[in-house]
Amino acid sequence: MRRSPVVTLLLVVVTALLPVQARAADNGEWSVKPADSEITPRTAFQLSARPGATFTDRAVITNTTSGPLTFRLHVADAYNTQRDGGLAVRGRDETQRDVGAWGRPDKDVVTVPGNSSETVGFTLAVPGDASPGDHVGALVAVDDRVQPGPGTSIGVQRGVGARIYLRVEGAQRPALTVEDVRLTAHNPRIPWTGDSSSTLSYTLHNTGNVKLDPRASARLGGVFAGGPTSRQLANVPAELLPGEKVQVTETWPGAPSGWGEVTVTATANGVGATGSDGFLEVPWFLVGLLALLTAGCAVPWVRRRRAPGRP
Repeated sequence: MRRSPVVTLLLVVVTALLPVQARAADNGEWSVKPADSEITPRTAFQLSARPGATFTDRAVITNTTSGPLTFRLHVADAYNTQRDGGLAVRGRDETQRDVGAWGRPDKDVVTVPGNSSETVGFTLAVPGDASPGDHVGALVAVDDRVQPGPGTSIGVQRGVGARIYLRVEGAQRPALTVEDVRLTAHNPRIPWTGDSSSTLSYTLHNTGNVKLDPRASARLGGVFAGGPTSRQLANVPAELLPGEKVQVTETWPGAPSGWGEVTVTATANGVGATGSDGFLEVPWFLVGLLALLTAGCAVPWVRRRRAPGRP
């Protein structure tokens, strides 16, 4: 029987793309972290440089399994995913344009024995025309093994990486916009016969040159009943990289009936932005019922006006 070819899907699980205060990147089998400095342990590379500078650093890859593991190493650009705003990195075979294009590990392949660690260096050469501000990436170690995906013929490779935060000297310009705000109310067709909810979607766009840690809230104004008038928004990306935009969606119980405007306010790094959109949620069942009642009252009045003998 002819076997289906295995398609390799490179799945880079970069645990280090958690907030900086989190522990080092670790998926339970191996970890990648910066080599400890003389002053304090590090969970991410925090670097600052002038355009044109070249410098080196080191990472420690630890294999916590009982057997040897072989890893392919590369430096990758980081970006915000559209799905949830989390950080991901570009694969080894993808085009790197930023930190991933500037960095190179000392070794492309390294084998780490079981229950052992290996220290590897990398070089980062910042171009002379590098733009000022934050540039984020990761040093990624991808397991050389191709493992079968659960229930599919797709092979999976896993990777772990340590974040690289590079700040190029120059003017720092934090800036943020809120775009494409839209509120959708989900009310039952017949009022008070079921649950209602609201879905708010909006886009956060980092238009500056430094990474942001945004916070956002929503406020409703106008003539309406039901639903909260304001709330803090929870599904906000923990970090928004320069130039990146993320569409955020949030749902909560309760929906307005009426008309008005929803305004989303976002703040980060001392700057703020707002975006708004109008909404119209009319209980058409009540409108129709009111129309019928009005028509019902009007018929006797018209008949009386037409009755014989009336002036």
